[in-house]
Amino acid sequence: MDRQDRRQLLKELGYTVAGGFAASGFGYAANESIGVGCIGTGGRAQVLMKALARIPGVAITAVCDVWDDNLARGRQLAAAGAFATGDYRAVLERKDVDAVLIGTPNHQHVPMTIAACAAGKDVYVEKPLTHRLAEGPLVIEAQNRSKRIVQVGLQQRSMPQFQEGYDLVRSGRLGEIRKVHLTWNRNAARTGYVKYDISPASVDWKAWLGNARPQPFDPYRFRQWRWFWDFGGGVLDDLMVHYIDVAHWYLGADHPDAAMTIGDKFTAAQQWETPDTAQTLLHYPNAQVYFESTFLNARNGAMLEFMTPDATLYLDRGRLEVIPESRRDASNRNATGTPIAASQLILGNGPKGADFYDQPDGELLHLSNWLECVRSRKTPRAPAEVGVSAASAAHLGNIAFRESRIALWETDGVKG
Repeated sequence: MDRQDRRQLLKELGYTVAGGFAASGFGYAANESIGVGCIGTGGRAQVLMKALARIPGVAITAVCDVWDDNLARGRQLAAAGAFATGDYRAVLERKDVDAVLIGTPNHQHVPMTIAACAAGKDVYVEKPLTHRLAEGPLVIEAQNRSKRIVQVGLQQRSMPQFQEGYDLVRSGRLGEIRKVHLTWNRNAARTGYVKYDISPASVDWKAWLGNARPQPFDPYRFRQWRWFWDFGGGVLDDLMVHYIDVAHWYLGADHPDAAMTIGDKFTAAQQWETPDTAQTLLHYPNAQVYFESTFLNARNGAMLEFMTPDATLYLDRGRLEVIPESRRDASNRNATGTPIAASQLILGNGPKGADFYDQPDGELLHLSNWLECVRSRKTPRAPAEVGVSAASAAHLGNIAFRESRIALWETDGVKG
């Protein structure tokens, strides 16, 4: 893609970047405080802001949100006297902001990340990084051209059990992975309709829409944006992305070759555009990956399993388990002749497959890795390339669902 093509694509996607890419301000002394501006201070960002407050040498010097209520909450979590605004561009202009945390809806992630990189700010951006496949090359180029540190909020990469699992898989001790099972199931009332009492005057709706198509203010869409195609991508973008990233990491894969998805709206038929129950099958050169998710039954919880002829590796956000295959010979040896023993690493309290555990603190670990890299200028655990890769599988799965066909990377990998 040449420069003219990139400019045209940026224009079509509604992105604006003033000026060139800044490349100054690299590195910070160990005792030098890093000023962070938080863009989008809703529920998820507030969790991250609380984690930031626990990290030495960091100050939240600016907050931004287009909704007055969230802006007020952001102020309470920021440093005393922090700058507050409804315009994210004002945050990027500030000299007391060295880096930004982006916690906005999905459709704003790439435009704001590109703008932040152009302004010379390092970036922590929530997943999924992209909202459309076509955004991937643009955000990677922005990161690399500006030499900024971009960390995508795929916090499993900073959790010790997932790092241990990676070492196990890549060592070959468990055998060749041929099948991966991902789940994220909930029995949640959130699929029901909720009437939100939000004054339109308290929201800068035009700014919130950003590059999305113009439409009247809708309090339900504003609060439940994940389940509408203009702003989110349903369970694949919101939930599968976390664990497909781990699958890509372990498999050494960048994207699936093909995707097939079925989905239904069993409990949210009148409210959502995206399905509340879905299954996606992804094909990779040497493995099959399938994801299942529903909001009407939590039996299988949120977990992933890597399957080889010799063992199954189970992971969730609180544990790791190695389960040998009983069909192998009595010694349970893998293809290299190494015995495989059952083992487990339990870090968090609670049942298997929970959404969250008390330990490990993924947000704190992942933010800490980002800030360490802001100081050292080393590559973080989940740079833009990782975020683009994980989101691409979700986007291909959604193309398959929305067009009722098998989506192929060879022909659909450049779709918007």
